[in-house]
Amino acid sequence: MAAAHVSRANGNAVARAVFAGLPRRYDRLGYLLSFGQDRRWRQAVVDRIVAAHPQRVLDVATGPAGVALAIADRSSAAIVGVDLNEGMLRAGADNVSARGRSDQVRLLVGRAEQLPFGPGTFDAISFSYLLRYVDDPAATVAELARCLRPGGTLSGLEFYVPPRPVWRVAWRGYTRLLLPVLGYLTGGPAWWRVGRFLGPSIDGYYARYPLSWHVRAWTQAGMTDVGTRTMSLGGGVVMWGTKRAP
Repeated sequence: MAAAHVSRANGNAVARAVFAGLPRRYDRLGYLLSFGQDRRWRQAVVDRIVAAHPQRVLDVATGPAGVALAIADRSSAAIVGVDLNEGMLRAGADNVSARGRSDQVRLLVGRAEQLPFGPGTFDAISFSYLLRYVDDPAATVAELARCLRPGGTLSGLEFYVPPRPVWRVAWRGYTRLLLPVLGYLTGGPAWWRVGRFLGPSIDGYYARYPLSWHVRAWTQAGMTDVGTRTMSLGGGVVMWGTKRAP
């Protein structure tokens, strides 16, 4: 599948197809192929969530539950992880069980665009690498905000395109040329597909939805004090905000 050329109209299908066959090695290979930066980025999201001292947390696009477990390690919150990919969730369930967190972390199949929770259910919501795989990013942010109580914290992580020209050129060379090869050598054909997909997908996404658009979308969804932090010379971006009181 030429995933880099898939239209925005089938983001869920892209997420299912591109990440098929990855769950058992997803976190380990993600760490390797990002030169260890992926864990730093996720930790920045976890820091925001834990600082809110939540009792109930939703982790969207939880994958194999890496962020959910990191939050569980640092808080007593009850955590629900949601993901579209059932294979990822099976791997996540194994990880949760192996860490002895089954009483604290619950995993569900679900779509970020249509969450099965009432308004204001959660004190904090996290997400990782989500918005490129939905058909309407603004509506998805609004749905996340709907499930967040007033005063609650929303924090998310996405890949980004380095803003400085010199680093952007290096990033494009890495994502177009080296990343697919490293993916194949360390993870086989499935990671070759991901390696080929990521760079063009990220570039195309921010050409349509620049970072300033994200800040506006969060604000329009009812978030206040919206902040952003580019990570690792711009390879990733962390966002956060607080749900506005009615």
